[in-house]
Formats: sequence, structure tokens, C-alpha cells
Amino acid sequence: MHQDFKGIFTALTTPFEGENISPEKFQDNINKYNKIDLSGYVIGGSTGESVYLTDDECISLVRTAIKKSSPGRKIIAGTDRESTKNTLDFTNRAADEGINAALICLPHYYRSMMNTDSLKKHYLTIAEQSRVPIIIYSIPRNTGITPAPELIIELSQHPNILGIKDSSGNLAFCEEVLPRLAPGSSYFLGAGSIIFPGLLMGASGGILTLAAAVPELCSKLYRLFLNKNLEAAKKLQLDLVPLNQAVTKIYGVPGVKYALDLRGLYGGPCRLPLLPLEEKAKQQIKKILTKLNIKIK
Repeated sequence: MHQDFKGIFTALTTPFEGENISPEKFQDNINKYNKIDLSGYVIGGSTGESVYLTDDECISLVRTAIKKSSPGRKIIAGTDRESTKNTLDFTNRAADEGINAALICLPHYYRSMMNTDSLKKHYLTIAEQSRVPIIIYSIPRNTGITPAPELIIELSQHPNILGIKDSSGNLAFCEEVLPRLAPGSSYFLGAGSIIFPGLLMGASGGILTLAAAVPELCSKLYRLFLNKNLEAAKKLQLDLVPLNQAVTKIYGVPGVKYALDLRGLYGGPCRLPLLPLEEKAKQQIKKILTKLNIKIK
């Protein structure tokens, strides 16, 4: 089915200059990521502040990524909207631009009514009409919804559902779902703190905020695993936990953008209402990067 979707994907940030997105800065970042051994890029995901972007802004970034990415890298776009119709419309608009797959978060505004039946209908309707394969995106910390394992297993049987990105950080969910997915399905981890154990359990790879900040280390961990250098992979995983916590749970998108600035990529400001980091947080991120032997500006 979709066995070529594997490895480490960078969840790209969205560069802003003032109130406007900057395709030029976005392009500069991609040029630097192109030097790292990555499988592809995700545009307009949680790390990309997707909920603060217009459809036209997302499409502008998609066009830039498709044009500037190294050959062979897969481009995945976050295309979820709250209604099934709007999600499908935007998914096919992005498909027409040339993306390889769409990442679709669980609808959650009316979360008390998002039961298994409504979620199943949502994803199957999109899968039937989408012009690209879709990836179910589960991020309970943001949506307040944890999909039932049986739902993910059943949806994976659809030929146009590529798999799942699981950002729960819950290895028990992975343990229950992964062995029962349809053959060829992809299981991407979204939590950078459990990539190594997830790979040991059979995960396809990761779609990671962590890979925006330290793509070379995420790629190295994956390669160590593939080469069966498990002790070194385990050590690197443990070394990466503090940074992953900082750029996801503690400081979020402002944290990862500041890490990019320290590394000579462009992070820049977030879009309001996200606020810039305070000085104490900046010093903490500097300290973590220094401990990882990352050269900072």
C-alpha cells in the first residue's frame, strides 16, 4: 500500500515577518533542511501554526516546499478543517498543488459529539473523495479526543488511508494499534521522546517538531536504529528528551522557533495570540542545546 512512507519527517514552522508569512524565509529554511537525511516535510501542521493561517497562506507554503525540496522528499500538508466538507475541499486544493499526502486532525470543536460513528463517517467520506492518501492525526493534548484503537484499526483498511500520526506519547496505544493495522499502513510517532521505543515496536518513523530544531539528531537516531546500533540509539533518545519536552510540552511553538533562531535558521515570531519567550525560557533552551553539543549563534 504505502510502504514508502517511512523515516523522519520535519514538521516545519511557519516564518512570519510582521503580520505576513515569509515564503522567502521558508525557502531558506528548506534549503538548510535539504542538507539533512530526511524523508520529507509537513507543512501546515501544529508546529506550523496551521490554525492561525488562511487557506491561501497554506497553499503559498505548499508551493514553496514542492518547488524547493530535494528530489524524492515527500510533502505532506495539514488540511484539516472542522467540517468534513471544508476539509475535503482544502485537501483536494492542496492535492492539485502536488502534495503526496494530507495530514488530517480529528475534528474537535464539538468534541462531546465526536463519537466513533461521527469520526468514522468523517474520515471515510474524505478518504473516498480525496485525490491524495490521507493520514489520521491524533493529538489528544490539543483536541481533547483520544480515538478508539478499534476505529484506527478499521479505518486503516481503507486503501486511501495511509495510516496515523500519533502524538499522544502513549506507547500502550501504539502497542495495541500497530500490530493490527492493515498491511502496508504507516504508523508515525509525533512525540519525539518515544521515537526509539516506538521504532522497536514497529513504527514507520516520526513526524516531529523535534526534527525542526535538531533534524540531524533525529535522522541520526533513525539511522542508528536501522543499522541495529541499539545502545547508541537508546542513549541518543534519552539525550533528546529534555529538548523535546521544551519545544513541545513546556514552551511549544515559540520554543522551537527560538531554537531555530539559535541555530541559524529562521524562527522569528509566532502569530498572536502566541507570545514570544521570556528571557528565562530562552536561557533554558540555550542550555539544553549546548548540552547536546549543538553550535548556537
